[in-house]
Amino acid sequence: MSKAKKDLLEGNPLVLDDQEKELVRETGVTVNYPKGQIIFAAEEVADRVYLIEKGWVRIYRLSSEGREVTVGSIRNPGEMMGLAETLYHGKRTCFAGAISDVTLVVVTKKDFLDLLTEEHRLSIKVAKLLAARMREAEAMVHELVCWQVPGRLALLLLKIGERCGIPESDGVTIKLRLTHEDIAGMIGTTRQTVTSLLNTFKREKSIEFQGREIKILDSKKLASWIV
Repeated sequence: MSKAKKDLLEGNPLVLDDQEKELVRETGVTVNYPKGQIIFAAEEVADRVYLIEKGWVRIYRLSSEGREVTVGSIRNPGEMMGLAETLYHGKRTCFAGAISDVTLVVVTKKDFLDLLTEEHRLSIKVAKLLAARMREAEAMVHELVCWQVPGRLALLLLKIGERCGIPESDGVTIKLRLTHEDIAGMIGTTRQTVTSLLNTFKREKSIEFQGREIKILDSKKLASWIV
């Protein structure tokens, strides 16, 4: 098996490699969004896809009470978003909001379909990405049904630390500065419960607060909550 084919089959399905990112850059245009900006909204026509160059984006829906409920993992640099609804020929069902200042490459639906037709390697990568996200969604449903809130919160912190954290000598710092309301929307609970649990994790020295940032001090102790 060639190295290129092996990399395609075994690589991270969520993140584009340098060659794939360059293909998207050549096709799209670069746009900057400030922290807090809505990138796309529910009910909009899904007519473009996005490559995240810098920053992080949250995918969420609004409950009947107007509460923001995160329905997907945080999207990281190197990932694409807006794929499923654009390829499905539908309207957006979710919002995408910039957690930090974000730089995106935006590609129209027509240009993206042309690119997928011409570049089979990218087509396979997009198929793998969508399959991986379907698995993530299934796992999220299982966690919400079967796990208690402390385990869901501990797992969320560990996942964010792995994907978005900055390793340091004494732990991993999460620089996203998520509010307790943001975190509550990601694990299906209330802000008050999140605040109480984070204080519990702090008392046992699993985490510490650095302003609005969270540092994971003991990942094994945090993981012991996942039952």
